[in-house]
Amino acid sequence: MAHLLRGKQAGIQRDFSAGLDPQLFAIDEIARYGINSQISALAYDPVQSLLAVGTNDTQFGGGQLYVFGQSRVSVVLPLPRKSSVKSIQFVADKLICVDSKNEISGFSLETSRIISTYTPPGSVTALLTDPALDFALVALQNGEIVAYDLDRQHPAPLRIPNLWRQQYPKSRLTTIVTLAFHPRDIGNLLIGYNAGAVIYSFKVGQATKFFQYELPPGAPGGDSDPTASNIRRYPRLTQAIWHPTGTFVLTGHEDSSLVIWDPKDGRKVLARTIQDTNVDEPGGAAAIRGATPGTFALKCPLFRIAWCSKENPDETGLLIAGGTPTTSIEKGLTFIDLGQTPNYTTSSWQVLSQHFDKPKRQHMLPTPPNAEVVDFCLVPRRSPHYAGSHDPIAVIALLASGEVVTLSFPSGHTINPTNQLHVSMSYVHPFINRLDLAYVERTRWLGMVENRSKGPPLLKGGAEAKRSIMRYANRNILQAAHADGTVRMWDVGHGDEIENQKMIQIDMGRAVGRSDGIDISKMSMAGATGELVVGLATGEVAIFRWGHNKDYGNEIRHEEAKAFGLETIKDRAEPSVKEGLLPLTMFEGQGPVTALKMSDVGFAAAGFQHGSLVVIDLRGPAVIYQAGLDELASQGKRGSFRRSNSQNPSKSEWPTCIEFGVMSLEGEDYSSILLFVGTNLGRLATFKLLPESHGGYSIKFVGSSALEDRIISISPIDAELGDPAEATQSAVGGLREGRKVNGVILVVSTSGVKIFRPPAAKGAHKTFDDVFCDSAAVVRYQAAGYTLLGLFGDGTAKTFSIPALKQIASTKISHILDVRRFAEAIITPTGDIVGWTGPSETALLNVWGTGSDLTRSLDKLLNIEALPPPRPTISNVQWMTGTLHVTPADMDALIGGPNRPPSKRMIEQRRAEEEQQHAMKLSATVGSSSSGIEEEGYWAYMQRQMQERTQNLNIMGDSMDKVEESSSNWANDVNKFVSKQKKKAVMGFVGSKLGF
Repeated sequence: MAHLLRGKQAGIQRDFSAGLDPQLFAIDEIARYGINSQISALAYDPVQSLLAVGTNDTQFGGGQLYVFGQSRVSVVLPLPRKSSVKSIQFVADKLICVDSKNEISGFSLETSRIISTYTPPGSVTALLTDPALDFALVALQNGEIVAYDLDRQHPAPLRIPNLWRQQYPKSRLTTIVTLAFHPRDIGNLLIGYNAGAVIYSFKVGQATKFFQYELPPGAPGGDSDPTASNIRRYPRLTQAIWHPTGTFVLTGHEDSSLVIWDPKDGRKVLARTIQDTNVDEPGGAAAIRGATPGTFALKCPLFRIAWCSKENPDETGLLIAGGTPTTSIEKGLTFIDLGQTPNYTTSSWQVLSQHFDKPKRQHMLPTPPNAEVVDFCLVPRRSPHYAGSHDPIAVIALLASGEVVTLSFPSGHTINPTNQLHVSMSYVHPFINRLDLAYVERTRWLGMVENRSKGPPLLKGGAEAKRSIMRYANRNILQAAHADGTVRMWDVGHGDEIENQKMIQIDMGRAVGRSDGIDISKMSMAGATGELVVGLATGEVAIFRWGHNKDYGNEIRHEEAKAFGLETIKDRAEPSVKEGLLPLTMFEGQGPVTALKMSDVGFAAAGFQHGSLVVIDLRGPAVIYQAGLDELASQGKRGSFRRSNSQNPSKSEWPTCIEFGVMSLEGEDYSSILLFVGTNLGRLATFKLLPESHGGYSIKFVGSSALEDRIISISPIDAELGDPAEATQSAVGGLREGRKVNGVILVVSTSGVKIFRPPAAKGAHKTFDDVFCDSAAVVRYQAAGYTLLGLFGDGTAKTFSIPALKQIASTKISHILDVRRFAEAIITPTGDIVGWTGPSETALLNVWGTGSDLTRSLDKLLNIEALPPPRPTISNVQWMTGTLHVTPADMDALIGGPNRPPSKRMIEQRRAEEEQQHAMKLSATVGSSSSGIEEEGYWAYMQRQMQERTQNLNIMGDSMDKVEESSSNWANDVNKFVSKQKKKAVMGFVGSKLGF
């Protein structure tokens, strides 16, 4: 019966939760942002302009695929079985994935669903696809290669045996590590075994060249250990790639050696590392010294190598992840700019060797300190060919920590992901340390569109699905503090239409004037003004305000200017920001900031771990109050700290929660602006803000009340209407008219809740039974009323009536949110919950739902009008000299066999052609020449295609059999022609002498 008395004890005569029923309380999962687990693979499609991300199966989430497009376009593709993503590749209108269970899954970009699965007869070690082919080549652990028909969704008849074992029968177990098609002649396949590389020709059906890297005794190779150079060695191969034009082949090895080969005769052009050249010759480069005398430094393995090119594929360079000494301070990607490739036909062997020995330039694309790049994904401008490394504009690097960093190419400048990548990618770019959420007015947020200098967009594909109209006028604006000191803000929505999808970013490191030690501990944004206050663990508090940067485009030197306890930092605005949140002023405190609040009426309050409280009036700006909580004990007020602190005299105390409100204090007949400060020891201090004659404000401590444990939430409430009694602009404006607010405050600690009239009335109290509350807030359900919503350590969300504090409903949410991070969850006034599901993913929930799970994204990924360009072919000179060129259509026949029916792509193309012909026939005039042409039927077309495929195979076989005969006949014809010319020349000379 205690709940029946709490209303009277709190001074509230109405039941603000009378219209709420337990059946209304059901959790809906609205959206998820971020990456659920550690990133394991990246892929980019320049045709559709989409980015794919694969994750590992960890304790935080299963492996799955994310596909991101422009703005908020996002689709999540779950794997068919619980596993990790090993590699992903875009192929035309499909996304192909290989998982840790050695299963190959095909996903349709058109329907965003899985369309095929294939389990090869062995462990998959490499996968190769090409935008011009409907097949995937699958390398198995036993060294064999099988083919899978992506179009017909069944294995193809092609099977390539272990070529290395056939050539070297005594070799140990050899597996394939890489596969690569010739960039211009798809009929040549480069197979990288762990023992060496092989070029396989589909034209002749056998291997044509073998490459084995051998180090004689005395040759240092890429090893740093000088004792290993005394024996003959065969470093194992880890990479094998083509030159962008196929002129050379590069192999990377486990000793960090980079070896360039001539694919025509199989000779080695040069062996080098990132630092040294000619490492395959005895007496070469010396070992790299370690950190102490007498030691040597180990080298990082070669994680990945890409042979990049500009728009002209002969202008190339090598982008390398790894291969640098572990003692190197600078981390990042190494780019070796080789410049223009020499003409192979006219250049000497020395010129070709010098081209790789002395590159045009070499530099590092830097990454954050102590961040090792383990993989990267190039972002080409247009072409998906040349192994995805043609004319790249940027590179997305995957770090060992699981974070990503985007760099411009080839300069290496950091690309800001704000409004470039999807907001989910910002969770790992870099990791987010802290979140906060502001309930911002719609009109204010629509006007907060940042104008920042940036390059061309990286993701332009996809189209968003239409969502429901806006459910609430105010927007949920999330503030995310990252490990590099940046704060990014965006609208997470309510599961409805988001009008302003842009992100806003501020650089806290630049605002405080340093780049290291930026650990953001607290943030707060005003919903009415958009002003932002950010506090650091080192004590600095910076305030940002929306405005235009008068120094846009210019780097201004900071001039120290301090007044009224603050330092002006307007000149520390980012030069690239023309309009946005700009730094305004800064306060330098002591110790970590433990509590922050930015009010809607121009006041900011900050609490510090050493126990002090600071209040800033932005009208100056000026510090109008600064005192320690222990100083309040000397003020003998009712319910003062003197009496409260006597209970815990040895414990230090600091603010944990701050809130502004407008209401009347106990015993007063007028209302005031009040400041409420909760502490870690469960005490609530109340301050009154009093206007001064000069236009400013002063602050007076008026009393305190005690709870049992750390205070986590303070909610001012109108005791007559139940509405929030916060310090809004309208409420403060009403004070001039003598408006009175009869209010109470609802204070939640980890062990209980209390409703009372400030500063120290007895009020009503409830203790939580056998469980701690981690996060709480007062929420409203439409016009039905208000309730207290809390997240508890047993993994439940519970609601309590106001003012009776009787439990209305309870439900489990531990299957969605991480219970260990409930204290970081945020509850909005509309019943939305933003909480962590893992280290880099959050979920948006709503408690006034129907119990529905997260729905599948309806965003469209495929643009059917975006077609890949034709695959590059051999040059005219190669064709004139007799090089037999194999087209992708020939490869379809060679891999799929003569009995393979036309692919779906060919059928759709034929249908489109028939529709076009039909339309032209209808629009043609009577008697036109086209009217006499008999239109070929669809099935007749398929039959003709089958015949042509068989003929092509026979022609190819006949042409290969007649190559020698044709060459011999050509040589005989040349000899006859030369003899005839010689005879004519002799007869002409004799005739001229005889006078004929």
